[in-house]
Amino acid sequence: MSSPTRRMLVTSALPYANGDIHVGNLVTYIQTDIWVRFQRMRGHEVYFVCGDDAHGTPIMLRAKAEGITPEQLIERVLDEHKRDFDKFSISFDNYYTTHSPENKECSDTIYNAANAKGHIARREIQQAYDPVENMFLPDRFIKGTCPDCGAEDQYGDSCESCGATYSPTELKDAVSVISGVAPIEKASEHLFFKLGDFEHSLREWTQGEGVQTEVTNKLNEWFDAGLRDWDISRDAPYFGFEIPGEKDKYFYVWLDAPIGYMASFKNLCVRDGLHFDDFWKPDSDVELYNFIGKDILYFHTLFWPAMLESAGFRKPTAVFAHGFITVNGTKMSKSRGTFITAQDFGTHLNPELLRYYYAAKMNSRIEDFDLNLEDLLARVNSDLVGKLVNIASRCAGFINKRFAGKLASELDDAGMFASFAAASDSVAAAYESRNFNRAMREIMTLADRANQYINAKQPWVVAKDPDRQAELQMICSQGVNLFRILIGYLAPVLPVLAEKSAKFLHCDLSSKDAWNTLTTPLLGTRIDSFEHLIKRVEQKQIDGLLAALQTNAESTTPEKTGVLADDPIAATINIDEFAKVDLRIAKIIDAQHIEGADKLIQITLDLGGETRTIFAGIKSAYEPDKLIGRLTVVVANLAPRTMRFGVSEGMVLAAGPGGKEIFVLQPDDGARPGMRVK
Repeated sequence: MSSPTRRMLVTSALPYANGDIHVGNLVTYIQTDIWVRFQRMRGHEVYFVCGDDAHGTPIMLRAKAEGITPEQLIERVLDEHKRDFDKFSISFDNYYTTHSPENKECSDTIYNAANAKGHIARREIQQAYDPVENMFLPDRFIKGTCPDCGAEDQYGDSCESCGATYSPTELKDAVSVISGVAPIEKASEHLFFKLGDFEHSLREWTQGEGVQTEVTNKLNEWFDAGLRDWDISRDAPYFGFEIPGEKDKYFYVWLDAPIGYMASFKNLCVRDGLHFDDFWKPDSDVELYNFIGKDILYFHTLFWPAMLESAGFRKPTAVFAHGFITVNGTKMSKSRGTFITAQDFGTHLNPELLRYYYAAKMNSRIEDFDLNLEDLLARVNSDLVGKLVNIASRCAGFINKRFAGKLASELDDAGMFASFAAASDSVAAAYESRNFNRAMREIMTLADRANQYINAKQPWVVAKDPDRQAELQMICSQGVNLFRILIGYLAPVLPVLAEKSAKFLHCDLSSKDAWNTLTTPLLGTRIDSFEHLIKRVEQKQIDGLLAALQTNAESTTPEKTGVLADDPIAATINIDEFAKVDLRIAKIIDAQHIEGADKLIQITLDLGGETRTIFAGIKSAYEPDKLIGRLTVVVANLAPRTMRFGVSEGMVLAAGPGGKEIFVLQPDDGARPGMRVK
């Protein structure tokens, strides 16, 4: 049944431009893409936009560690993210970046409007400061114990366990993720968005259909606790947009990140001739949907709609949140070999298999689920190979060989086809409500019926009787049409398989309003020769993926990747791993200042006949000429690392709390360059 055409703007949470897309991230984008593709098939006007979240201190620090500019880093990561999304068939109409003139314009507009209306406050705060690195610490660079629920190992802005938000200074047992030392407090004037000004309208919006029931319950807890002013400024150095009218103050990344949805759409409007205001004005009849993970609920259901209201824009129609995934029953972890990037998965397995597996697991609730690779193998082989594609492979060959590829002019069992067509409404309702697992169950139940029909009709037996050829054509045409309606129902989940199937069937499964064509059978038309549509997953593919992950776990370190460790203290290693570290005594034979470097000194070392150049971050403690003649311990077998100032050929080890107290060895008669430290 056709429904009135709707206009929709759909967004997915912005991935951070500081790392790879992984299978945990992909939950958001696959869920959104399935829903968007379904809406397009129903004939609706849908625009799907997203982009990289490209600001913040982590970006700045990673770029510095790699010896490149933040702009170079985010440009490279943007290309990598686009590559991964293409591989998993994520059908963005526009994929952009928050580091854009459109986002600067939109962010300034919203801030200036809020400020003009009195929704911005200014006050001095005590802020976490790293005394070793000499910098204010962004929220995500502080970890400690949640002040609300007591969960350990939580970031400085919000708790992943209970969802509470707080100031980093409220964390218990806090440490800097960069240096591992306890941060000190330092005064700084900051700007705050007065979230409490919008409590009434936010309560009204969140009690409607804009959020899931579980979210409403959580929001009521936050309302009852009282909405606190939101710190929207950060001190220099910071990679982001400078706040209008301020000096050395930048928008906190979480202010301009969701505004990035608007910026990406504005960029699309210019490209495609759309009218931006039609989608964002308060009385717009366009539906606006945000798909996110449950960890960013507070930002998307309180700050984001309040910011929009403060500047006279419309609120989202709904914000849809999903749960987290584990991999083989554990939290994703590089050290455990369960951190699977999009590249890892796509190298060893067909990316569409992950789309189907997630669809078979996901519903409209905020529930966590497990990506079990053995279960994926069994489910894909059973459902997609053994049930779905099996229908076409058992019937199409007879049509090609016996009837020159021409389908019969009537079906063997029109009533059965009608019952498959009648399922359109219930399958569509499951997609619409994001209960994808229910849709997959219903489709696979129909696939079982189709295979039972073929088993009962036994076309391979009918084919042997010359007098039953017309019957054979109708039976096999029935099977082909049952396959076609099922692959049509699955097209939002399996777009590549659907495209291959549509080509062989000479039909369109991706056009606007394609959903409504599924209920009309293909009769008297020609099909191409059936070719293999999908391969079984072999255990060796799973084993290959797991082996690659284990190799990554053994070889990946923060020093090599240029990113910060997840925790202040690294994961434990065994004695065999430790034995691989080659520690040697080296003599410093030269040391030089590095122009443009705040903390590094260029050191030339004698390792007992071998000379190495290493960049060491000990400038705060030593003048270069005071180092010459001293001994130091060096990690001699560390891979060379390219930095902005050249190639560092190892790592100097030093001890001390930092600042002026960083110590290398004095000369000793018993130590000589090249001696191994045991």
